[in-house]
Amino acid sequence: MMQYSLRLAQPWVLLWLVPLFVIVFLVRWWWHYRAYYRYSMAQSLADAGYAVGNWHEYYFTGNRIVVLALLALLCAKPQWVDIQSSVSVEGIDIMLVLDVSGSMQFQDYDDDRRMRLEVAKDEAIRFIEKRTNDAIGLVLFGQGALSRVPLTADKNLLKTVVKELNFGLINPDGTLLSTALVTAANRLKSSRAASKVIIALTDGEPSEGDLDPSVALEIAKKLGIRIYTVGIGSDQDRTMYDPLRGLVRAPKINAQLLNRFAQETGGKFFVARNAKDMRTIYQTIDQLEKTKLEVPIFSNYYDMFIPIIIAIAVLLFIELILASWWWFGL
Repeated sequence: MMQYSLRLAQPWVLLWLVPLFVIVFLVRWWWHYRAYYRYSMAQSLADAGYAVGNWHEYYFTGNRIVVLALLALLCAKPQWVDIQSSVSVEGIDIMLVLDVSGSMQFQDYDDDRRMRLEVAKDEAIRFIEKRTNDAIGLVLFGQGALSRVPLTADKNLLKTVVKELNFGLINPDGTLLSTALVTAANRLKSSRAASKVIIALTDGEPSEGDLDPSVALEIAKKLGIRIYTVGIGSDQDRTMYDPLRGLVRAPKINAQLLNRFAQETGGKFFVARNAKDMRTIYQTIDQLEKTKLEVPIFSNYYDMFIPIIIAIAVLLFIELILASWWWFGL
């Protein structure tokens, strides 16, 4: 059953409109004098019962007061509020964990000549745009891990940060994946969302000095976080183009480790061998992570502009008809 309440979006308007109308009414009441005409037979006709009452004047006055009151109410913007309405939201908090080590500047995609990082950024932005109701954050890692953006619903801010990402924010000479996962998990530990997810993209083996993967797994499982891992490149020996050194040996992804992170937390492991794979992977994750929740909201407002305008028009039309026909000349 629908339940509604009434609210005024601009109640402050009434603070000066109502006193103004009251002042105008009092001024007219005290200083306005009607003209009276005396006729010799007027009293005789009144005594004989032929006098016409002036109650129509009270009707006109009351009608105009009601119209003015409705106009004042209209200026205050009255609205019906659906107090039991609800909206479906995803209920998911997501941390993007992006590798910005030096190897991410390589160009090895046959279907896209941009650097790995540029492809990853563009597809991350596409993913962010789809997750309208989710809070998303960003962690970067290389020879260290940096929480670049905490969980936020401000998608424009997040997209701007991702778009402007470049090398040099942190030391690119390393790949501390487990450290980055723990950093992302720390951002999710206070989350009250129905689902908590980490999406980690990397193109190489974890480097020396990284945390033990078991530590990252234990923390993620304790916090109920699912980890989706995306290996950029291949786990096979291959060559790739370096803008500075030409053809070089491509870093291999540790498919076994990435698959372990995914399997033990309930996520999935993907390999992005080209730009098309990258887009498909993000689309797949987008479809997998859909947790619909019916959440009550208090922002469904229905303006009463049209009904009030119709009421004012009807009252004025009735007065016009009565003054022109029924009470014409009175």
